[in-house]
Amino acid sequence: MNYKKLGNTDLDVSTICLGTMTWGEQNTQEEGFEQMDYALDQGVNFWDTAELYAVPPKAETYGHTEIIIGNWFKKTKKRDQVILASKVAGPMRAYLRGGGNNYGIDMMTEAVNDSLKRLQTDYIDLYQLHWPERNTNMFGRLGYEHKENGNWNKFEDVLGNLKRFVDDGKIREVGLSNETPWGVSKYLELSKDKNLPRMMSVQNPYSLLNRTYEVGLAEISIREEIGLLAYSPLASGYLSGKYRNNQIPKNSRIERDPNFWTRYAKPNTEKAVDAYYEIANKYDVNLAQMSIKFLEIQPFVTSVIIGATTMEQLKTNIESVNVNLSDDIIKEINKVQTIYPNPCP
Repeated sequence: MNYKKLGNTDLDVSTICLGTMTWGEQNTQEEGFEQMDYALDQGVNFWDTAELYAVPPKAETYGHTEIIIGNWFKKTKKRDQVILASKVAGPMRAYLRGGGNNYGIDMMTEAVNDSLKRLQTDYIDLYQLHWPERNTNMFGRLGYEHKENGNWNKFEDVLGNLKRFVDDGKIREVGLSNETPWGVSKYLELSKDKNLPRMMSVQNPYSLLNRTYEVGLAEISIREEIGLLAYSPLASGYLSGKYRNNQIPKNSRIERDPNFWTRYAKPNTEKAVDAYYEIANKYDVNLAQMSIKFLEIQPFVTSVIIGATTMEQLKTNIESVNVNLSDDIIKEINKVQTIYPNPCP
């Protein structure tokens, strides 16, 4: 396994991060336990979850993923071997604390305390803001329309809330998710000027089908030591090749919840995937492993968050750390990007 520093901290996190959002929906607790056992044995010490999980989010499964992780901690007594990341949800439906904004002190206090209880731990290593409260584009939305809406909690107040949790020992470090260059820069500026907790990571989508992070945010990640935690590296499975030729495998995400994963159902998705598939075949590399490895070697990436519903998928994804991409492979990957630029932003 490979490791990098989380931000400018002394925490060495594995460059493969264990994603967990299917546990409690597509995966049972037993299957989640098996994934955690295997990942830790392979040197994956960095796990990511959220209060909102399992996904797709709904009232019946809210918090279930954290419960599964907490039960594993209780059973194995291995909490100290894991660098654990979780998230507080942004504006959400009524089943989550009545709906609306969640970054005020009362809402955040309830959120972190409930997560700690479900996770059966005294602390969370990395606590992230799952998405912004303000009106901005996220989750692949384009066509930005600016609105001067003052109903969201101000950044310095949110950082102040997080400072309380740090001072209380409930969280160690803080990070962002689904955030923009302006948002990242503003948080960093305020933390420095007001001596408040510093954001150490940005968890945003990044894959061969969506390299938009390289425009703007990549520079910030390197210059400010706030690395990317790349989620959806296989674009909900499209970059494994399993959906090629209009195949929809049984119990896959697209088969189970087609209306939730529309971000990747775009006109040039299939063409781009086929082109990457041909590169993988030409150089005798597994397509999923090639897709993950390309992300892992980027200097602005701290860790790639993998998500698997089967042990076979998990083993394939983790094994990507041992793949070497030649200069020729990288050149051909970049050539496809020029032909089909970011088909799934």
